Amino acid sequence: MDERKRDSMIAYLRRRMSEVGIELDDLAAAIAEDKIKEKDARYRSATGEIWSGEGEMPQWLKQAISAGQSTEHFAVKRMAPSIIEAPATIDWSQDPFAGSRLAAVQPSHR
Repeated sequence: MDERKRDSMIAYLRRRMSEVGIELDDLAAAIAEDKIKEKDARYRSATGEIWSGEGEMPQWLKQAISAGQSTEHFAVKRMAPSIIEAPATIDWSQDPFAGSRLAAVQPSHR
C-alpha cells in the first residue's frame, strides 16, 4: 500500500472513531482482550471463530460435528517451545571421497 493511501485510510479511521466515540485506549483494550482470548483458544474455525473448550460448545462447532467433522480438525496446534538440537553426528566411514585429494582440499574464501 502506498503511503498516501495509508495516510488516507488512517484519517478515515480516526474520523469514524471520533464520530462513534471510540478512543484509542478503547481500541488498545479491545486488541489486548482479543489477544488474551486468542491465547486461550483451543479450537478455531476456518473463519477465525474461536472456542476455549469451556462452557457451551459454539454453534459453528456443533454444526461441523453434526456434518461429520471431528473436533480435532479444529484443534489449535500449539507450538512446542523450541529445543536446540545438538548437531547431528556425521558418519564419515561411508564418505566416497575419504582419503582422496578432494577430501583434503580446503575451499578458498576470498
